Amino acid sequence: MASREELEKRVSDLESQLGSLRATGAPVAFRGIRKRASWGIGDIPFYDVAIGPDFARGQMRGHAKGILALGDIATGVVAVGGLARGVVAFGGLAAGLLSFGGLSLGVLAAVGGLAIGSLAFGGGAVGGIAVGGGAVGYYACGGGGAGANVLSPVRRDPEAVRFFREHGLGPVCGVNSQKTFIR
Repeated sequence: MASREELEKRVSDLESQLGSLRATGAPVAFRGIRKRASWGIGDIPFYDVAIGPDFARGQMRGHAKGILALGDIATGVVAVGGLARGVVAFGGLAAGLLSFGGLSLGVLAAVGGLAIGSLAFGGGAVGGIAVGGGAVGYYACGGGGAGANVLSPVRRDPEAVRFFREHGLGPVCGVNSQKTFIR
């Protein structure tokens, strides 16, 4: 065990190091946030919040796992985070049945900057039904479109016009009720 003098010297060294960090304006280590519901379904808590580092657990990023998950990495029925995985996911990179994010991967629907899914809406959209600036799909609607049935300024397939009008996406895709392309 260290003597009292050694411990006092160590404390003074640490205080001087901390003082020099504060003087230079360098940020002091960010303390993460951890909150978890005490109840849930089985081992899955109702909500879990894990944002930022947790040095005690050796985590640089918080990984939230719960029915409602909010964290740097979030996994749950409803997940919100930088990397979100869930039935409904919101995040920078979101993956799930319904996903919303910068890069969105959705089984049923995806909405985002780059959306990939059965029904995809985004700046870049890839899917069975794709609507976006650049759209690739069986039914594609966008400024630049590619696929079997395309509705774009360059290509206007009658099947695509019928499909998008029939499913209420005519105004989004530039098709009005008089069957003309809105310019």
